[in-house]
Amino acid sequence: MKSIITKTIIALSVLVIAAAFTGCSKDKGQRVVIKGSTTNLPITQKAAEAFRKVDKSISITIEGSGSGNGIKAILDGTCDIANSSRAMKEKELQSAVEKGLKIKEYTIALDMIVPVVHPSNPVKNITMNQLKGVYDGSISNWKQLGGKDEAIVIISRDTSSGTYEVWSELVMKKSDVRKDALLQASNGAIVSAVAGNPKAIGYVGYGYLTDTIQPLSVDGVEGNIANGKSGKFAISRGLYKYVNENKFSPEAQKFMDFVMGTEGQKLVKEAGFIPVN
Repeated sequence: MKSIITKTIIALSVLVIAAAFTGCSKDKGQRVVIKGSTTNLPITQKAAEAFRKVDKSISITIEGSGSGNGIKAILDGTCDIANSSRAMKEKELQSAVEKGLKIKEYTIALDMIVPVVHPSNPVKNITMNQLKGVYDGSISNWKQLGGKDEAIVIISRDTSSGTYEVWSELVMKKSDVRKDALLQASNGAIVSAVAGNPKAIGYVGYGYLTDTIQPLSVDGVEGNIANGKSGKFAISRGLYKYVNENKFSPEAQKFMDFVMGTEGQKLVKEAGFIPVN
């Protein structure tokens, strides 16, 4: 499988990209700050690089620190655009109303959360019930899944992650993940952890699949773009950008129009995700 993210993205749990996309404009109005989901980073990075060629006067600063942190930033007014790999919660929307914010949601792409193992693992398919069992601890040995007689090492995202929240809802049905799970701050960190441990299992956004890990089919359905687009793959979701329309600069609007336009949606596909337009 062709790798679709750079080693830099794999290695970093928090990525700030500023200098590459800016002429360091002194005009504060020319700066667009984007914070949040690490799953969205490959898309946002590609879009910022391409947008820079369209308008060199606008500075794009990107920080990947998790969906929850991105949404908190848009509510606090410390970013122009919040990246999120989950929809905003009712309590977050209520907080926005209480603060007098006018939040607008953009669905920029579709994604799948794919369970992954080490390439040496003989297990190729897993059911949704088995996934839940692995992560809640009721299944603890690869032998129970047709693999080797070895303890399963659980790799999971931390609770500030939108990926974790979607996994919790769709796979865990709100049950707790095993207390001894090794929590990681980004998709890239999970890729590294699973690639380095033959006993490990983790889960990543589709755009983070690389040759160093092996994706598992779920209930016999492969996590590919066709199955994600049709909804056949069970662990699917939207990827979002949120803005506060009451404080939305023309520069930020111009970038969002670019992302949702023809060129931006081509970049979504290049980043390994499913375009919505």
